[in-house]
Amino acid sequence: MMALRSLGVGKKNLEHRIHNEAHQLQMALTSKEGLAFDPQTPINHAVANVICSLLFGHRFASEDASFNRLIEATYLIIFIPASFRGGVYNVFPRIMRRLHGPHQQAFECNNFLHALVKDEVQSHQGRWKEGKEPEDLIDLYLDQMAKSKDEPTSTFNEDNLVQTVVDLLIGGTVSTTTTLYWGLLYLLKYPDVQEKIHEEIDAVLRPSHVITYEDRIKVPYTNAVLHEVMRHRNVSITGPFRKCLDDITLLGFPLKKGTLVLPNLHSALYDPKYWETPWTFNPEHFLDSFGRFASNKAFLPFSTGRRSCVGEPLARTELFIFFANLLRAFKFRLPDAEKEVNMEAINVGTCQPLPYRILAIPR
Repeated sequence: MMALRSLGVGKKNLEHRIHNEAHQLQMALTSKEGLAFDPQTPINHAVANVICSLLFGHRFASEDASFNRLIEATYLIIFIPASFRGGVYNVFPRIMRRLHGPHQQAFECNNFLHALVKDEVQSHQGRWKEGKEPEDLIDLYLDQMAKSKDEPTSTFNEDNLVQTVVDLLIGGTVSTTTTLYWGLLYLLKYPDVQEKIHEEIDAVLRPSHVITYEDRIKVPYTNAVLHEVMRHRNVSITGPFRKCLDDITLLGFPLKKGTLVLPNLHSALYDPKYWETPWTFNPEHFLDSFGRFASNKAFLPFSTGRRSCVGEPLARTELFIFFANLLRAFKFRLPDAEKEVNMEAINVGTCQPLPYRILAIPR
């Protein structure tokens, strides 16, 4: 967390990386020239390049084969364990390990990601010098390895560096991409919401203005819509497992030390005590009577406490800047041949919409 903060996460100097990718995303959508397309791939490229620039110090070209394999691997590593084959593997690992099938692809993806990151680490080691200003997370980690090399209990080593970077690649790509993918689908479903966003953005965010995270205060309705997308279609559904360090009582139930607890984020995001219409998409959940943005303590898509999502500041900044830039530049609608918006969700490790096509009309 300290490393990410020192790289600018949650600060203005990170935003130039996001602005660059927002511009690349806008160019990718403009190049479609009014043709229908699935927006998932260009969104994925933009989001993945933000986290890659933080971890590796550089971005990838969209046509780079390793980059596209990286994106595919981050998705499959989440999807395959959540599939039927993944569930069977967890029950019968010794048997399934010997059988061919899609579950083996998860191990191939894992090996690919680790090999790619190891190559990046070796490249950094070749030019790294102690005392040199770090440019990315790998540099910062190598600095910490050098500082703690004489500590026998230190956990800073190359294996942990590689695994940490792999974890951040997966966590920093899939959730943010999926949230933006849902966001565009909601705009297709509710064109009146999109129209209100356009009116608000046109009033305060001129085309020549570089959109910053602080601008969310100027566009409370746009910010409310984005928050409602995260609430109504929370990508994670649950938080990661936690373990009780002592005997405790939770909601009247005794839990022994060592018990694994799976936080149910869904229960907070749909709690009728905190949301007027919990099962309905309603941006008014995040607006007060004066039309100002209003936070809600039950809004916990990133979990809460000391073990909440380490990438929350980055994700919030990315989501707003990408979303606001897209809505300032384009009007989104269904292709002429498609009349209905399918809002069905599929749970493949994350809550995903079914693939869809869209028209991006320059404004």
